[in-house]
Amino acid sequence: MRSLFALLVLVFGLLSSAHADVWSWVDASGKTHFVDTKTAIYTWVDESGDVHYSDTPDHEDAVSVVLVWVSSGTIDEVKANKDDAGATGYLPGETAEDRAEREKAEAYYCKRATEIYDSYVNAPRLFKTGADGEREYLSKEDAAQTIAETRAQKDELCR
Repeated sequence: MRSLFALLVLVFGLLSSAHADVWSWVDASGKTHFVDTKTAIYTWVDESGDVHYSDTPDHEDAVSVVLVWVSSGTIDEVKANKDDAGATGYLPGETAEDRAEREKAEAYYCKRATEIYDSYVNAPRLFKTGADGEREYLSKEDAAQTIAETRAQKDELCR
């Protein structure tokens, strides 16, 4: 009886682990990946243009990816998610109108983030406006950090 109980617990555990949350992330080249774990993932493009990813930051240009919750279920179910006409790329429960609106918003935010990033990169010096309305110029380190943060936001929004 005890072994039957242990077997049932094991089977139930395997079944429940097969149906989990699915997360998506976008690599440095813009390709979307799906995972069923929240383990940290890093991605970078090497000098020859090849995209790499790892669970450790193995490269100086490696950036941590942002995991976005997609759905409960399995990765196969999410990849197979289709609308009524059989088209893929829809989020769970999303209509064609919802998808069009989402894609329009995503394109706007990507464009705006790119404009901000480009303006920071092309600026002679970055500054913030102080409480008195005067410009407070950022140090080279702070400017580099601000540009890196802005690039990460751009990359996240332009997946």
